[in-house]
Amino acid sequence: MFSRIIGLRDILTHSSVFLFGPRQTGKSTLLRTLFPQAKFYDLLEADTFRELSAAPELIRQRLQAEDTLVIIDEIQKLPTLLDEVHLLIERNKSLRFILTGSSARKLKRGGANLLAGRALICRLHPLVSLEVSYEHIHERLNYGSLPAVFTSSVPQELLKAYVGVYLQEEVLAEGLVRNIGAFSRFLSTAGLTNGEQVNFTAVGSDTGIPPRTVREHYQILEDTLIGYLLPPLQKTQKRKPVSTPKFYFFDVGVANVLAKRGPIVPGAELFGRALEHFVFLELRAYLDYRRLDYPLTYWRSRSQFEVDFVIGDEIAVEVKGKSLVSARDLKGLQALSEDITLRRKILVCTEREPRRFEDNLDVLPVETFLRKLWGGEIVA
Repeated sequence: MFSRIIGLRDILTHSSVFLFGPRQTGKSTLLRTLFPQAKFYDLLEADTFRELSAAPELIRQRLQAEDTLVIIDEIQKLPTLLDEVHLLIERNKSLRFILTGSSARKLKRGGANLLAGRALICRLHPLVSLEVSYEHIHERLNYGSLPAVFTSSVPQELLKAYVGVYLQEEVLAEGLVRNIGAFSRFLSTAGLTNGEQVNFTAVGSDTGIPPRTVREHYQILEDTLIGYLLPPLQKTQKRKPVSTPKFYFFDVGVANVLAKRGPIVPGAELFGRALEHFVFLELRAYLDYRRLDYPLTYWRSRSQFEVDFVIGDEIAVEVKGKSLVSARDLKGLQALSEDITLRRKILVCTEREPRRFEDNLDVLPVETFLRKLWGGEIVA
């Protein structure tokens, strides 16, 4: 139903691909639609998994004379296959692979063969504005952007089921934690603190979990592609910056369910937090899909000036869930611009029309900002 913009065909002209993304972001559907003639190995199928886990060399023996595209779905379930894939790529330069995964933990932690640069790493995100149009912001602030949820008549029920499936399949089934009850409490607290600076001690106190274990749980969320740690910008000199990262879940709707939030409506405090989260996900997806190697950070000084997002140390973006911003809302952007040279300063809000302040600070309605972002007018 959606035209995804990840651009796999172009990448495959010169490289194989690791395609990572959380469950239900649409990896398998996308690949079966784009490449119906490809050889497809789904490691979620019990018979396929049993056969290849018992004899990984089968895939090499079957494919060494092929000149085609091969898709191996959920490669993290059988990392030993990567050695065979590596051999095939070395021996047959025209053979291409797409290797998908909903978790990078086993590959990163288990010393798996990542093909020594012979496959580019791509990430499939939930739906973005360019894929669903720009008029569905309110729905996405409430229910997120997972394809199945976005098109469902019962999105809240699907989101609740998704969180349950994640707990069961990605955490319990893979043995990532010993105490699933404690991890469930951690997830709820992480949902409540989504978009805030990570405080391992405070989360541990709220959940009854040692801070060291809390730190490991956040790492699990990153490794299983369920969230992002957003690092702080550290380059300012006049105002000393904080050094603690923020954490964001990969989808606004998932964070809402974990935090047990009610409806997200304009004017409420939760609206501003959800809008900030939403803009972060659009920025992260844009940088990934355009393959732009700019750091994405946030800035907060110890004197409490703050800017939500800084792109490549020269584009600052602040987000406010307001229909009329005031001079007070601009202080973080102005303080940062006194410390580093900014090419652009942007405040994203829900005002009806764009406007510009004298110091080249743009106030943009969120829809205008998104159109400019995906049109390449913000970051190029």
